[in-house]
Amino acid sequence: MLGTLNKKQVEHLLYSSIIGRIGCHTDNITYVVPVTYAYDGKYIYGHTNEGMKIDMMRKNPLVCFEVDVIENMSNWRSVIAWGKFEELKTPKEREEGMLKLMDVVMPLMTGETTISHPMKDTYPKYIDAMQGVVYRIKLTEKTGRFEKT
Repeated sequence: MLGTLNKKQVEHLLYSSIIGRIGCHTDNITYVVPVTYAYDGKYIYGHTNEGMKIDMMRKNPLVCFEVDVIENMSNWRSVIAWGKFEELKTPKEREEGMLKLMDVVMPLMTGETTISHPMKDTYPKYIDAMQGVVYRIKLTEKTGRFEKT
């Protein structure tokens, strides 16, 4: 059976996942890339290095975000959301964004090969020295679909 996720199910999928995909478009190029994220009910938060994704979102901040859970070909849930990219530049904004992201991601980093983020034991002490881009996406529209057998 195919169906549409209700608002509560859409929110649950966004809150409970940590890997999603950002779709951005500029200069006749569309780029979709997986990202680690945190969701707070209004924004998707992320941290990344400079690169194609950031360059494109700076040029055109209107983006698409996708997250899914796929058990098999006949049992899956998917959310598509649209929003606007915002780069967090002040130390306070960067700290708040990273804390939201780390609160979601750090409890899941349990493997022997997983390297703890250097900010884990020292945040917010070294936030000014942190490399990379901290950003958020203000979601303006969300929709979800599912298939269940």
